[in-house]
Amino acid sequence: MKSYPYFLLFFLVILLFSCKEESKIEREIAKVPVNITVKRFDDLFANSTLEAIPSLKAEFPYLFPKVVPDSIWALKLKDTLQLQLKEEVDKTFEDFDTEKAGLESLFKHIKYYFPRYKTPKIVTLISEVQYDTRVVLTDSLLLIGLDNYLGADHFFYEGMSKYIAKGLDKQFLLSDVASAFAKKVNALPRNRTFLSRMVYHGKELYLKDLLLPNSTNAQKIGFTAEELVWAQNNEEQIWRYFIEEQLLYSTDSALDRRFLDPAPFSKFGLELDRESPGRLGRFIGWQIVKKYMDKNPEVSIVELLDMPADDIFKNSNYKPRK
Repeated sequence: MKSYPYFLLFFLVILLFSCKEESKIEREIAKVPVNITVKRFDDLFANSTLEAIPSLKAEFPYLFPKVVPDSIWALKLKDTLQLQLKEEVDKTFEDFDTEKAGLESLFKHIKYYFPRYKTPKIVTLISEVQYDTRVVLTDSLLLIGLDNYLGADHFFYEGMSKYIAKGLDKQFLLSDVASAFAKKVNALPRNRTFLSRMVYHGKELYLKDLLLPNSTNAQKIGFTAEELVWAQNNEEQIWRYFIEEQLLYSTDSALDRRFLDPAPFSKFGLELDRESPGRLGRFIGWQIVKKYMDKNPEVSIVELLDMPADDIFKNSNYKPRK
């Protein structure tokens, strides 16, 4: 017991050193030059006229399919649903300054860790609640459907599954953009074991740890604060179930629906199922990757993304918290 104060002192020194290193990195990232341009197409279209449509089509050709005649756009300018969607977007996003600052920080972090990446032009729009494609990222363009971020209880989302609606909140906007970027640098695993798929999602979430230092862990994974606490409190039981059921090296695709895909809850086949959040396999993959990186801080994010799941798992010595 006499050694306890020395252990505590050692731990505090390590923690202080780690915080200083993180602060140093953040200061370097703040200096990264990034030119963010945001085009509010939702504003431009809402304030447009039929006569102005040709100039909008010239500036945003990718938003105007050639097969759609101008008469359709004329009708859309006066469409009741379109007008109401725009009104609700304006209530939620009185301006876009906070989101623009967040996007600038995100792309500074991306540029720091991936120097060759070219920052895309950002365009906001009304997508008529196409939540499956609320964020679209190409090599040069980032499209954000703002009507997909009005808040989980918004009346436009009535009748929608609650587990989907809860993610339609502006607190998740940056996380969604980071996920879209992650898909460009985080290759799908070559083998289809449950472990590989868990670690694949764990890599994405660890990447968000680096890119979104001001976001909460709940925002990164798309949980409520209560769901994150549930996952943390039950981490050992979740892991024990995966081990006892011999799931790690299973290639059963049904495991995706049970533990990885968006869902109202995870499916253990137990009474506690409905208490659990969905995607708990992603949460476990995240803990495995974090454990590995804690033990191997010299490994870069690029190296981590290229590393097989088996290597990460075996060298992480992952053990859930009790």
